[in-house]
Formats: sequence, C-alpha cells, structure tokens
Amino acid sequence: MTTKDEDVDRAFKRDLLASLPNLRAFAVSLTGRHDKADDLVQDTIMKAWANQGSFTAGTNMRAWLFTILRNEFYSQMRKRGREVQDTDGLFSERFSVHPEQYGRLDLQDFRKALDTLPDDQREAIILVGAAGFAYEEAATICGCAVGTIKSRVSRARSRLQEILGVSGESDFGPDPGDAAITSRAFGS
Repeated sequence: MTTKDEDVDRAFKRDLLASLPNLRAFAVSLTGRHDKADDLVQDTIMKAWANQGSFTAGTNMRAWLFTILRNEFYSQMRKRGREVQDTDGLFSERFSVHPEQYGRLDLQDFRKALDTLPDDQREAIILVGAAGFAYEEAATICGCAVGTIKSRVSRARSRLQEILGVSGESDFGPDPGDAAITSRAFGS
C-alpha cells in the first residue's frame, strides 16, 4: 500500500522524466550547442530535484521546469560576463605589485607640483582630472564659461608636465599599463 506522499513523489519523477526532451530542445535553442544544452538541462533537473518541495502538485510542471532552465541560463550568462578566460595566464601577469615607495615618492612630487599651480588652474584640474566632473559641470561649480575651464585644465596639464619633466608615456608609472592610465589623466 502506498501513501499519498509516495504517489506525489512518483508523479513528480514521472513528469520530470517526461519533460527531458522538451527541456533539452529549449536548452539547445538558448545555447546553440548540444554539450552546453545538456549541462544546462542537468543543472535544471538538479535544481528542480533539490526544490521539489516548492513545487505545487497539480500545477504545470513543464512551465515550472522551463522557468528554472531559463533562469539558470541567464544566471550563467551573467556569471560568464563577469568572468575572464585566462588559460595562458597573460591577464593575471598584468596584475603585478610594484614597490610602494615609488608610488609615494611620485605622489609627493605630484602634490608639490600641484601646489605650485595658480588656484584657478589647480581647482580646474582637480575637478576635471581627479573628481571626474565634465567640463560643463566644473564650469558650473566654478561659475565660469566652459571654455575657461578647458583652458585652465589645459594650462594646468601643460604646467604639471613641465614641472614633473614628463615628455611621453614612458615617463608615467613603473610599467606600460600604468603609463596608459596616467597618460589619460594628463590628457596627452
């Protein structure tokens, strides 16, 4: 003699197995690859099995399973968007840590050079270069024309490059990766 729970469990398994071909077809249409589709269906079945207590007997099992599969697909896509393939280790090589003292010395030199700028140029370069304001926003903050801010920033960049003895990208930072970033900050 079987209990009601055993009957519900058997019906769940039967409906789950009956939905496999349709789930696989839907997974292939989403992924475009049979191997990825099989993995997606397997993940879906595992989630459904683990959460069978949240399924209400008598409701549409196929709709429930298709929803799980679709949500799993989009979750995997979002996750892949955040992941970086680095099989050769080339990406991780770029994450090197340089001695801290060079950065501190460079920052001290930069602060001294910044202090020598006229107040209006220092204000403009800090608003645009450091705080990230657009020229229009900086002009509003300073109460002047956009062209005035642009010329102040340009003069400040030129003066800082002159004071710090910067002539090209090779003068920025300890490696080429830092040079490109710093170069953008100086606007060259």
